[in-house]
Amino acid sequence: MFSTLIKRKLTDNQVANIFINALYDSIDNGFSEVAQLINEDLAFTTSPNIDKDNNGEFGLIVIVGNISYLESTFDADQAERVESIIFEKLSKFYDLDANAFKKIVKEYQNFILRVNHPSKNWIYGMSKAVFHKYKLNEFQDEYFRRMQAPNPLFLKRMDEIMGNFVWNWDAFFKKYRL
Repeated sequence: MFSTLIKRKLTDNQVANIFINALYDSIDNGFSEVAQLINEDLAFTTSPNIDKDNNGEFGLIVIVGNISYLESTFDADQAERVESIIFEKLSKFYDLDANAFKKIVKEYQNFILRVNHPSKNWIYGMSKAVFHKYKLNEFQDEYFRRMQAPNPLFLKRMDEIMGNFVWNWDAFFKKYRL
């Protein structure tokens, strides 16, 4: 009974491991469904035919979005420590050094901020990033294609999807402490 009342204390390394493993699990298990939903979305005149295994861009968008949320969840020192561990571990996965991976993350953050301007909503930005990285503009009707802007109905549906790939820090802190 008391074990449910006591929060387990984690190190920064353990937090980074849980974070990375959960993100990759959700990306690996969820992208095939995301690709299917995009391929069948009524906002497109023809199906984009996104391959269910083509999750590279999506994975980076999810990672970058979640790292951006990490920065607003922790105090600056702790966020920096956890981020450093995350960059070190993810850089090995991508076969890069930590600084090169950090540069990629920064480029993606800047890309998301640019396509999402003036909004500051990261989920909305992640949705727009998926739209642009998977070159979905060419599959829209002529009106939105000429505007080079995503159909707002597609973005609304994509926001709901992307919300499922954002780490739930509230639930995490109910179970663990740092």
